[in-house]
Amino acid sequence: MSEIPVHFRPRKLSDWINPTGAKKVHSLIDKVYKRKNLEMAWEKVRANRGSGGVDGQSLEEFSEQLEQQLDRLQRELQEDAYQPRPVRQVQIPKAGKPGAYRMLGIPTIYDRVCQQALLNRLEPIFEPVFDDANFGYRRGRSTQDAMRKVWKEIQSGREWIVDGDLKDFFGSVEHEKLLTLVAQWIADGRVLRLIEAMLKAGSYGKGRLYPTERGTPQGGVISPVLSNVLLTPFDREMRRKGYQLTRYADDWVVTCTSAAEARAVIVAAQRILEQLGVELHPQKTRVVHVRQGFEFLGYKIKRGRRLRLPAHKVRSSARDGELYAYPRGKSIQRFMDQVRERTKRRVPLKTQELIASLNPVIRGWGNYYKRAHVRKLFNRLNGWIVHRIRSHRCKRWRNGGWRQLPQTKLYGEYGLTNLVQLIPSIASRKRESS
Repeated sequence: MSEIPVHFRPRKLSDWINPTGAKKVHSLIDKVYKRKNLEMAWEKVRANRGSGGVDGQSLEEFSEQLEQQLDRLQRELQEDAYQPRPVRQVQIPKAGKPGAYRMLGIPTIYDRVCQQALLNRLEPIFEPVFDDANFGYRRGRSTQDAMRKVWKEIQSGREWIVDGDLKDFFGSVEHEKLLTLVAQWIADGRVLRLIEAMLKAGSYGKGRLYPTERGTPQGGVISPVLSNVLLTPFDREMRRKGYQLTRYADDWVVTCTSAAEARAVIVAAQRILEQLGVELHPQKTRVVHVRQGFEFLGYKIKRGRRLRLPAHKVRSSARDGELYAYPRGKSIQRFMDQVRERTKRRVPLKTQELIASLNPVIRGWGNYYKRAHVRKLFNRLNGWIVHRIRSHRCKRWRNGGWRQLPQTKLYGEYGLTNLVQLIPSIASRKRESS
């Protein structure tokens, strides 16, 4: 008789976070409040910049009292007396949705240093636990890696897409379930109480203090790793069922070979997420074919229409039924809004100063999308940006700015970032010619 193969199947989803029952970390708090760790945490918080919390203290003010602040934090953590302050509520307008906002919670500088110190110790513990389908907030993994994985799967024939999103993820997390999952690896009660205190710190906005019964502050240093802890059972269970999942934070896709498989994915995802206390967003979760296109991580991915023309009449570089990726409309609009804001005619800057403030925006956005099909788009945006700069100089839209500011001067002497020159194939050609 042959042996029956044994496949591990956890009795409950929390077992996915430590399926083999590996030894838990018992003594961790002393490593969190170690002085060297607190100093490293401060350096990280300072490098990330950002505004202050409810106490109004800035990074500069914290830096002036650095030794006293770190001494106090070390003592409070050591004596189990640390109590985080409420986060400051900030409303961030949602792009393309007038009147709609998402809530950002900004901890005080003091609390951010504490969260970063805790994160420094939690990351090495949980990083090996996280699933390969998860690309969000992890060192050595990026949106480009997630896109590359999805791209390869589509090209291999998996053209039915489940485009999934989670409803108010950061605001709906159940603290008890999250702490249960953390406790699968962390047995230090003081660290668990510290995490719970951070989750229940509350928020302050519009002159009122709001208790936090659910959710993690979107803007907190430790929130990303906690979100990955909560969704690891989802990642692993979906992949155990054989689904090709790719997730970045609360945005995820599954590539499928048929519409029936895609519909089954949604049913399975709902069942798993319900056990974690998370809901699928009904308006943002859908099944589409790649010919219709779908959006993921700021890109629109779509298979182009088949051209009904003989090959000798096609004058573009488009190929029959080729797969394309390009920036989604909202991302282009957001980029243009940023450029508009910096090039308003009343902005009191000289042209060189204006370009210096523009370049980081252009470079950052261009580098993110430079590997997509963007040559025509980048060329069009280049012309528009140049016209905005000339309009700023001449204080009107219709002008003769091309005489004062020819493109050779803007891109050469003034060092304006050229979007087209960021495209890898063009940049490499330029390097070879020089």
